[in-house]
Amino acid sequence: MVTPELEFNRYLGKGSYGSVSLFKYTKPHSTLYTAVKITDYKNAESLGKEFQILSQFKGCPRIVQCYEDRLIENLDAEGNIEYMMLMEYAAGGSLRTFMKRSKDKKLPDPLIREFTRMILEGLATIHKHGYVHCDLKPGNILVFPKCVYKKGAWRSSYELKISDLGLSKKDGDMKWWHPCRPFAGTAIYMSPESIAHGETGTGLDFWSLGCVVLEMYTGKKPWWHTNFDLEDLKKWYAPLIPSDLPCDAKEFIMSCFTSNTEERRDALTLLEHSFLRGEVNKGTTPHDDKNENPRDIALTLGKVVKRPSKVISIFKRAGELMKIIKKQPRQPRHNLLLFTSLVP
Repeated sequence: MVTPELEFNRYLGKGSYGSVSLFKYTKPHSTLYTAVKITDYKNAESLGKEFQILSQFKGCPRIVQCYEDRLIENLDAEGNIEYMMLMEYAAGGSLRTFMKRSKDKKLPDPLIREFTRMILEGLATIHKHGYVHCDLKPGNILVFPKCVYKKGAWRSSYELKISDLGLSKKDGDMKWWHPCRPFAGTAIYMSPESIAHGETGTGLDFWSLGCVVLEMYTGKKPWWHTNFDLEDLKKWYAPLIPSDLPCDAKEFIMSCFTSNTEERRDALTLLEHSFLRGEVNKGTTPHDDKNENPRDIALTLGKVVKRPSKVISIFKRAGELMKIIKKQPRQPRHNLLLFTSLVP
């Protein structure tokens, strides 16, 4: 039976190592609700590891907080030992459940930008402590509703916090990897280098972040457009980015999916991206089609084509460009030849 300070309220769901339930938690001079992760003795070591990691993030506003300074040992209804970890309760649920309540499971553009900034702030904190989350996904991001006073009225708002650090690993740790178990977290959110040879760097979390941002825009899990296969990741393919996303959003997601892991290692740099600053045109096309120069576009395509994951979108873009060219005055023949030579 649970301690007198804890009063069971309702079952919330299944966690990484057991169940999660809501309890009313009474302390001297205060009463609050707490999400309690409960596990049996078989998974006690894993839960203990997660508690030790979370304990290093006391006071960090973008990481879910633990109550108490230890796991609580308890006896279940059958007299078996179980262990309980008391955490903040997110009334908004996970980001996944929050999205399910939205139309088509999509979120509005301004909210996606704000949520992305909060997630990045959480990753910056995790990476500063020398860890890689390894399982960043909507189900492991919690939504905390709140009210803010803005423009003379109280308005609803949200705070995001990253949770479930049980699979987190030290930055650079590769001892966990095995060909028969080539990923630490959830396969469709993992990065190519982690799948291929177990590289556990901060770039893994940024690849996962790109998947999360994509999911907030589309309402669909990454790789929805194809039958997901680990071999696709090993070939450095990336999830499809719809063409109707805002230009700066597409650029941000592509920066998360870049094949150069050195270019996706720093959360603070990504926080300065125009997608989060809102300083550039947010239209769905980066240029005015009427004024596009086919030669300049061809040079851009020539640089991008080196990435296998962009081959399909390049061909699609090339088809759109050919329509543009037909509407424009006839160009000198050498320009058209250059365009042809650069598009595979």
